[in-house]
Amino acid sequence: MTAMVCTELTNRPIRTLGTSDLQLSVLGLGTWAIGGDAKVGWGPQEKSESIRTIHRALELGINWLDTAPAYGLGTSESVIGEALKQYSGEVLLATKCGVQPTEDGGLVRELRPEQITEELEASLRRLGVDHIDLYQIHWPVPEERIEASFEAILKEQEKGKIRYIGVSNFSAEQLETIAKLGEFVSLQPPYSMLARDIEQSILPWCRANNLGVIAYSPMECGLLTGKFSRKWVESLPSSDWRKSSWGRLKRINYFEDPELSGLVEWLAEVQELFPERSLPEVAINWVLAQDGVTAAIVGARRPEQIEQTIQAASWSLSEEDCRMLETSYRRYQERMGR
Repeated sequence: MTAMVCTELTNRPIRTLGTSDLQLSVLGLGTWAIGGDAKVGWGPQEKSESIRTIHRALELGINWLDTAPAYGLGTSESVIGEALKQYSGEVLLATKCGVQPTEDGGLVRELRPEQITEELEASLRRLGVDHIDLYQIHWPVPEERIEASFEAILKEQEKGKIRYIGVSNFSAEQLETIAKLGEFVSLQPPYSMLARDIEQSILPWCRANNLGVIAYSPMECGLLTGKFSRKWVESLPSSDWRKSSWGRLKRINYFEDPELSGLVEWLAEVQELFPERSLPEVAINWVLAQDGVTAAIVGARRPEQIEQTIQAASWSLSEEDCRMLETSYRRYQERMGR
């Protein structure tokens, strides 16, 4: 990878997150995959490879890392902590609370207001820092504990252990509820060319209230990386959550026909529209081009993956490009009967 890529990312406008003073590179490194071979994970992962990936992302101009205790039951945070001991530059850290481990090594989405302090302290210890730049509620579950949990986080912020508060996976109604309790600066929703639910009410709410939007899964958990195919699906290890749980967790199961074949066909069409660009570049650019989006999280588990993905920050889709993509997408949806 040439030095030019680093220069291009550094020169691309840094965006301010909502009403905060956090200046984020338009791409942040997502670290779920480096959590390793947990029950809810992405398969085996070498720690040394993870650390090299983190360092490479920082070298290329990414200035923030997104993690969570849920990623490998703390493994992701611990690996980040080790990587940062070997790095002298400034790095912004975003982590989360509200997903609890189960006795069988799994995870459950469960906010426990009385355990916010314990969860935060554990994250600080694993990351090796004395404060979190952006502390987020991972999932608003159960809904009746959202307000109490948010208030507990506000108390930790008063202690100086949290710079800014954010949330993830909230509906517009839930955002409205906590907006009455105190300040938060961002929402982290799933958003991609394939997953557009936030366009109905969530994204308009964020724009109207100057709430920063950090889109996760702009490559739809690997489906938009250019490698999606029947053979690729069959090659996934059984411990990869996408193979075992996608149909249960997601509205559309792209891992089985007819959706599998339909998606393969559409992705080939998109690639034909942009023959000189990789599919990940197009997918990420599309998200960054949407009004109200501050930045996007891109996952990587090997240095060469982030080297390829980061090229998306060196160019932008034109209005005509976006129109072509939208026309293609609508034809695809019609073919699938949606």
